Amino acid sequence: MRKLTYYIAISIDGFIAGPEGEVDGFPQSEEYTQYTRTDYPENVRFDTLVMGRGTYDPALAIGITNPYAHIRTYVASRSLEKSPDPAVEIISGDLVAKVRELKQEEGLGIYLAGGADLAGQLFDEIDELHVKTYPIVLGSGIPMLRTGFSVSGFEIRSSRVFDNGLIFTQYTRKP
Repeated sequence: MRKLTYYIAISIDGFIAGPEGEVDGFPQSEEYTQYTRTDYPENVRFDTLVMGRGTYDPALAIGITNPYAHIRTYVASRSLEKSPDPAVEIISGDLVAKVRELKQEEGLGIYLAGGADLAGQLFDEIDELHVKTYPIVLGSGIPMLRTGFSVSGFEIRSSRVFDNGLIFTQYTRKP
């Protein structure tokens, strides 16, 4: 079975963006960029991507209809009736059922690109968390997950600190 991996950048206080979706406060790291090109094994292990409409909209706003053209892309949306790109499929029905279907297919992993509402809806389906924690505090904003209270255990598979203070941690859901 394929794994669903939520790969996300967060502030140390747990936000993926500011209150209006701002992400420009996350400092870039050349060392991390090089790591993703050479050492991060998952950079070639995803062949499918699922993202929410809020994650998709910034690309659309600048004319990019398929920001992840190298992999099969799905956008979860109840309001987008038709895909602006023939290679992007809209999921407007049962999101959990569709992800379960994708997990049963042959292939590589499934990259959950966000956002918080989508990750909250799919939380029980998430097998791994790949979290880039940046050394910044946003104070408020969009949380990593929008879900009700529950305690779910994960185990650290690996962790590494980069030149700009970014801590990249990979977690696997406990059985």
